[in-house]
Amino acid sequence: MISGASFFLSTFAGFLTCCLIQRFKLINPYILMVIMYVGINIILTASLNLINGYMGEFSVGHAGFMAVGAYVSSILTVRVFPVQHAQWFFPLALIAGGMGAGLVGMIVAIPSFKTRGDYLAIVTLAFNMIVKSAIENIDAVGGPRGFLGMSKLTTLPWIFVWTVLTLWIIRNFIYSNYGRGVLSIREDEVASELMGVHTRRVKVLTFVISSFFAGVAGGLFAHLLQFINPNSFNILKSTDILIMVYLGGIGSIVGSIIGATIFTVLLEILRPLEVWRMVIMPLVLVFLMLFRPKGIMGFRELRLFVPEQYRKAVARWRLKRKEYDAVS
Repeated sequence: MISGASFFLSTFAGFLTCCLIQRFKLINPYILMVIMYVGINIILTASLNLINGYMGEFSVGHAGFMAVGAYVSSILTVRVFPVQHAQWFFPLALIAGGMGAGLVGMIVAIPSFKTRGDYLAIVTLAFNMIVKSAIENIDAVGGPRGFLGMSKLTTLPWIFVWTVLTLWIIRNFIYSNYGRGVLSIREDEVASELMGVHTRRVKVLTFVISSFFAGVAGGLFAHLLQFINPNSFNILKSTDILIMVYLGGIGSIVGSIIGATIFTVLLEILRPLEVWRMVIMPLVLVFLMLFRPKGIMGFRELRLFVPEQYRKAVARWRLKRKEYDAVS
């Protein structure tokens, strides 16, 4: 585990590198665009992994929260904030989009988590379809024609900052007291309640955090393409995010990074195959589920993402377990 000073120094170095690449066009524009898509997909994958991987629930409507963030942030930068100063208000627009998605996530989560089982999948699937249909029938945001007029405010430095911030917050949340509650729910929800974990509160909080970052990713996506329409956030988009989660590995931050990177790059490599690439990617997922159901890094993590205190605690527990087994 790197120290706090090393983390901030490496983050600053990465941010400075991104600024230089963007300013002096050191990378081919097409490759730069793919890299930015990778960053956005890492945010989406890590945020969904928080629910599907760490908490053990099954959400299938992540694109719906992405849509809320995309439209809220776009409306703010186009119609509310001064156009000539839009770049200075862009962080506020992204945060507002994330908060809008988080609020909607809380509205979805509160009734959903009154029950157990697979109801969350049904509710989130319905939510995704409702959001898409609602946007299509609101002329104020372009309806089915889509919404445009956004400046290209999403840059490589902004994506780097939000990607690092997302991974850092999710990592710290997982290894916090609430995060311990999240993992206990995945293992046994009934036992968690008996041990004093307020499972419903933990579930709602986790869902809100996940929705918030999906909304931020939506805002970055909208201001990268400079055009969004309801079809950009249909169930196929949610399926893509699910594939990235289970490809990289559930319950793993580094798995989210690997899954998002492989999926995004592979889609671009297979682009000459046109529609057939949409057949190949699900087949990859099918074979992955057959031969490695937990994904590439399922429930495993690099030392970089594990706090030192946690590793020491695990080592002590393993030592005590070994001593106990030896006595038994």
